[in-house]
Amino acid sequence: MLWTGRMRLGTFGILLVLVHVSAACEFGPIPYSVTGIVCRMTESGALLLNQETARVIQAAFRNARFPNITGERSMRLLGKVAYWLTNVQVNGLSIEQSEVELKENDAIHIAIKNVTAFFKGTLTYGYAGAWFLQLFHEVDFEIESSIDLQINIKLMCQKDQVAADASDCYLAFHKLTLHLQGDKEPGWLKQLFTDFISFTLKLVLKSQVCNEINFVAQMLANFVHDLAANFVQDEDISVDISLASVPLIKANYLESHHKGLVLYKNYSDIFTDSVFSPSLLTESRMLYFWLSEHILNSLALATFLDKRLLLTIRGEKLQVLFEMEDTEAQRKAVQMIFQGTSYNDSVAKVWSLAHPQISLQTEGTVVKSLVAAEVSIFPAGEEPLMVLYMEKEITVTIQAAYADKKLILHPSDSRIEFKVFKCRADPSGNDPSIRNFLQTMISVAAIPEVTSRIELALTSLMNSKGLHLFEIRNPEIITRKGYVIVQLDFSFPNHLLLDFLEKRL
Repeated sequence: MLWTGRMRLGTFGILLVLVHVSAACEFGPIPYSVTGIVCRMTESGALLLNQETARVIQAAFRNARFPNITGERSMRLLGKVAYWLTNVQVNGLSIEQSEVELKENDAIHIAIKNVTAFFKGTLTYGYAGAWFLQLFHEVDFEIESSIDLQINIKLMCQKDQVAADASDCYLAFHKLTLHLQGDKEPGWLKQLFTDFISFTLKLVLKSQVCNEINFVAQMLANFVHDLAANFVQDEDISVDISLASVPLIKANYLESHHKGLVLYKNYSDIFTDSVFSPSLLTESRMLYFWLSEHILNSLALATFLDKRLLLTIRGEKLQVLFEMEDTEAQRKAVQMIFQGTSYNDSVAKVWSLAHPQISLQTEGTVVKSLVAAEVSIFPAGEEPLMVLYMEKEITVTIQAAYADKKLILHPSDSRIEFKVFKCRADPSGNDPSIRNFLQTMISVAAIPEVTSRIELALTSLMNSKGLHLFEIRNPEIITRKGYVIVQLDFSFPNHLLLDFLEKRL
């Protein structure tokens, strides 16, 4: 008996999306101390993903390339009967039930019950007599099968990332019936081939199906890792999502732990004092992300080093800032600063002078930054003039939320301290009216404007990574001293994996 070709069969690795269990990697004596990111998927999230299993299996079956099967059998009077099954393909597939169970400290158990699959192809057979092979025949066939499938997926760590082992796989056949030339009634030809072809086919399916499940499970594990790595990378800035410790499989949730070190050119990140503990996360929502304060600080540093913290404001935007209120003090300050030049002929630039410091507290994310700002005017027929330059230390508390597929940042409790102040209209600095006006303008208008720009930039970045494809329900962003928790329920975009399977299988 011989079968050839490469069959790419369906996968049940859909539950690998956020789960990483390590068995082969080496970790330090206190692994949680270097944990920067944690993902927890609860049982309700796993059950939701399991609902998509049938679609993934069907897509994989449709794209599968089944092996040719050859064999021979000695028959009384006929001598040796040789046969070939070729062009085997799925002609129909239905799945009645799929169940998932988390086995604590062991594996993800997936049971697929009552899989009805119809295969079609071509049967070629001939009788080998004592002297020569004769009487070749070719006939179309259809195979009707009913199968239960059980898989226990264990997850390992290879090269600091997840590898899936789905080799613990069993097929139970409740039915395997051969129909020849569409004839449903038994005849001598059907009776002749049914028994030993069915036996051969069962062996082929058991071996090939389980091998291909293992193959596709690992392929999906790599796909999920690459998807996550791409999500936390933008140009030269990225986050190392290598495993930091042996993750957990509990009866109610799956949990993975990652280093979360920020990578940027020659910048080297170090993190050894994580405050993470599994008790910080609950089990009431489908999905949780835990991020350390250190990651946000390192991302802010990388963004600063990459010279992204620069903002230019002109025209109507500039007018909105400086005309936030219509008072005598406002009109006087605008006249002194712009000297009668229109906003369209003026430009303001704002940039960070140092790495912004981020502190996560119960009341929100506290950002402290040393910022410079300058205003220049372009009088007609004259050289550009810098009419205002200031350096200030700004501290602001930001509450974050996510709704309607947009990040929402709400600034509050801002404090502003001027470090340098130079105004062309008041070179001596004796007139406090301009500084007082700018203090109010920065707090009331400038900080919200900058925050709004950051909102748009981060939303655009996340959507470019595919976040908008997920239906995220009731997300909560909860800050605590030293860390932030994002918890949510979700619907999985089934086309994401289906498209992946269509391209790879």
